[in-house]
Amino acid sequence: MTFNTWTWIFLLALAGSVVIHFLLSRRHIRHVSVHRSQVPEDFADRVSLADHQKAADYSLAKVRLRLVDYVISVVLLLIWTLGGGLDLLDSVWRSSGLDGLWLGVGFMLSAFAISSLLDLPSDIYRTFVMEERFGFNKMTPATFVSDIAKNSLVFLVIGIPLLALVLWIMQSTGSWWWLYVWLTWLGFSVLMMWAYPAFIAPLFNKFRPLEDAALRDRILRLLERNGFESNGIFVMDGSARSTHGNAYFTGLGSNKRIVFFDTLLNELTHEEIEAVLAHELGHFKCQHIVKRMSILAAISLAGLALLGWVINTDWFYSGLGIEQPSTYMALTLFMMISPVFMFYLQPVFSHISRQHEFEADDFAAGQAHTRNLINALVKLFKGNANTLTPDPLYSAFHDSHPPAPIRIAHLESKPA
Repeated sequence: MTFNTWTWIFLLALAGSVVIHFLLSRRHIRHVSVHRSQVPEDFADRVSLADHQKAADYSLAKVRLRLVDYVISVVLLLIWTLGGGLDLLDSVWRSSGLDGLWLGVGFMLSAFAISSLLDLPSDIYRTFVMEERFGFNKMTPATFVSDIAKNSLVFLVIGIPLLALVLWIMQSTGSWWWLYVWLTWLGFSVLMMWAYPAFIAPLFNKFRPLEDAALRDRILRLLERNGFESNGIFVMDGSARSTHGNAYFTGLGSNKRIVFFDTLLNELTHEEIEAVLAHELGHFKCQHIVKRMSILAAISLAGLALLGWVINTDWFYSGLGIEQPSTYMALTLFMMISPVFMFYLQPVFSHISRQHEFEADDFAAGQAHTRNLINALVKLFKGNANTLTPDPLYSAFHDSHPPAPIRIAHLESKPA
């Protein structure tokens, strides 16, 4: 292949992201290691040295695995593109006798399937080695395989018609196809928000109505005070896969529901659970979900408009190792290389997300006793082995939530 200006732009962006990943990871590893031997003073009476060191070791294991995963993903991306992987796969499908719409669907599905298979060793290591080592994994090999099978089935049932529709729009609706694809993606995203909790999530986890009458009444009073209606309060069998705890709101319209991990209910008091739920409710009351979806929608619109321009240029394909341009190849390339350039926006997204967490905490402080939320957060930090001493620059770049000391100091500045 012949390198052009676009090739060098792509390689420069990719190399820059690799350098940033290495430098930030090195800082984080050094910072966590230096502070591993002593619990931060503000947490000395709430977190044992053993828990602090477990969180440090878990954080170090995660960042090292994350770095390895990133290097592998960069190598695979280069093989797919400049190494001729996509071009080879395309030639195989072109020789199959398929043409038109279904040639594109088959090519894209096979590319996704191969990528998933290549990610499988890392997933296995993360679940059965790293998570097992720190006592978090509860998943059996049978459950792991079952989840893969179910995910594959859901992907095929949803992905085939969606891909076919998108490719048909790209091929049949003229120069404004990118706008129609964006509207289709937007509609699909809203549909999945409505359908996921009722039809997809139960394929993977068991959900039962919250049976604790006292806790249910406390939660219902909180929801009533804030004019929030849900389709039910459910407990999910998170302990079947992990000891990590969490709670969340999910769904849209009539399928909106509240979900608690059973592991969370086992760790927190009723007052602390109410405070955690008030925080999650704060995301809804502050319209964080709408804001995040609006940002994502704007970025996707800009990206598809850009793809609408480059799709008819030879340099876009040749610069990435593709000999024969096509609609499906353009979409595949766009999906593969977009993360390279979106990486540089990660600090912005992280900052916005952390601000949303502060706003949700502020809302929760007005709905429940601040001390209950602080106690709950400390328990969650301990239970999930979140380090209390992340590197500030690494955290600012990667973390969607503020570090524990900063978040709790913010809450302690609020009235009790």
